[in-house]
Amino acid sequence: MDINGIAHVILTAGDYERSTAFYRELLPFLGMSLVMDNEFMLYGVGARTALGVRPPDEVHHGQRFVQTRVGLHHLCFRSKDRESVDEVFKWLKEKNARIIHEPEEGAWAPGYYSVLFEDPDGVRLEINHVPGKGLFEAGGKLEKYDV
Repeated sequence: MDINGIAHVILTAGDYERSTAFYRELLPFLGMSLVMDNEFMLYGVGARTALGVRPPDEVHHGQRFVQTRVGLHHLCFRSKDRESVDEVFKWLKEKNARIIHEPEEGAWAPGYYSVLFEDPDGVRLEINHVPGKGLFEAGGKLEKYDV
């Protein structure tokens, strides 16, 4: 077996209207096309990636994401170059998004460069650039996992 990436990730928003307003702008900015946008799902596709956002059950409306609960920790999009990370950072500042860390070098792989931010529900999103094949595609091993 040799998988070919992750086909899609679906997020459940606590505030669907606020979250979809954010993703309606973010996904096209990242080069993704919105192929579905209705009261049941916002879905963007591009660069062998897809991301969907759906509304919560009524009992969960208004709740915020908790990064340390079981399930998703954060979602990271890989960019083709460092300049793209910087462009996203500039866009995030213009949108007054909550930025966790500005573009910085990381120890995950040689040349790892990323920006980390949150969507309106507090889901952490990262945009990174790793030159070449990077640590993970090259079959490297992490000695320490500390995020």
